[in-house]
Amino acid sequence: MDTWCSVKRNSSPVGACLSVHIAYPAVAIHSRDHGRGNPLLKRQGKIMKNVTKLSGVIALALAASAVSADEVRVYNWSDYIDEELLQKFEDETGIDLIYDVFDSNEVLETKMLSGGSGYDVVVPSGTFLQRQITAGAFQKLDMDQLPNAVNLWDVIQDRTIQYDPDNAYSINYMWGTTGLGVNVGRVQELLGEDAPIDSLALVFDPANMEKLAECGVHFLDAPGEMIPAALQYLGEDPDSKDPDVIARTAEVFAGVRPYIQKFHSSEYINALANGDICVAFGWSGDILQARDRAAEADNGVEIAYNAPSEGALMWFDQMAIPVDAPNVEQAHIFLNFILDAQNAAAASNYVYYANGNSASTEFLIEDVIGDTAIYPDAATLENLYTTTPYDARVQRVVTRLWTTVKSGQ
Repeated sequence: MDTWCSVKRNSSPVGACLSVHIAYPAVAIHSRDHGRGNPLLKRQGKIMKNVTKLSGVIALALAASAVSADEVRVYNWSDYIDEELLQKFEDETGIDLIYDVFDSNEVLETKMLSGGSGYDVVVPSGTFLQRQITAGAFQKLDMDQLPNAVNLWDVIQDRTIQYDPDNAYSINYMWGTTGLGVNVGRVQELLGEDAPIDSLALVFDPANMEKLAECGVHFLDAPGEMIPAALQYLGEDPDSKDPDVIARTAEVFAGVRPYIQKFHSSEYINALANGDICVAFGWSGDILQARDRAAEADNGVEIAYNAPSEGALMWFDQMAIPVDAPNVEQAHIFLNFILDAQNAAAASNYVYYANGNSASTEFLIEDVIGDTAIYPDAATLENLYTTTPYDARVQRVVTRLWTTVKSGQ
């Protein structure tokens, strides 16, 4: 199949996009932007796959069955895979791929915990995965159907096991860090040559932020990542579950809130690339994509990504099969396809994120494997931290705090 279109959930794939089953929303943006391809069209922009069909073809398609007997339904972050890889899966397996995208872990979790999502493969981040496993949302993987699981990297497996007991419910798709995206020239112009572009002080020190407000600062709209960063800045445990400790971050955010232009989890990519803002606290791959977009546009904007020297959050996006998945066999075939070393490398080469597949390294391009912002060196890796889910009581505290932070009240 070589035609792409937009397919809405709860509508007939055939009626909506005829023979094509890879779905994209009108606005294909977000958290972890992840898109490569044409940098001016990916992530942080409206991506629409418009298709024109002959009326005769439409009539034939509408006469066909709306449900394939051999299909797999995948729900992933937007722009998080190369479309050519999705096409390759269909060509090699003959399985129709219905591919929908979401823009936040919260959206995915709502579907998972309410049950009956209709998806066969979903991609939650580690902390959300752990909570959803506890809630019984996923089934254990049948490793006999995943021979390519031998390619999984033990270094990453040793870290994801804290979210997935025995790594029995998921495989790692991508991982990365959360840190500072900086328009180097503008920041040094405002803060001087010794600007702390690799420190949390860049965004949490009001004296710095007051000056940076002149060129624009975006924060992730992700309390599960921003609050741990603020705790790290305070010298507290970023994984603290103590409501009193968490509450101390309110003062940190209050001090810089007047200077934050926007809380958003994708718009910072194009904003950085275009020079519309000078600092973003965001995801590593997104910021590296902003860097590449600026370079390709040759607009004089130099973007750098730095994991904060105080320590950075290391996150993991995991592929899992819902407990009520309608196509379990096909789901395993899709996971095994992703676990192929060359396929895993193709995905990373496209999205500029590291993967948990050790066998893929020989197929990674130098721009990916050789970039320590993507594959950190040993010293940086040692300085990364992870977090675990908040329980319901603490989550309510976090939600209230974040609402207050964003409102500026």
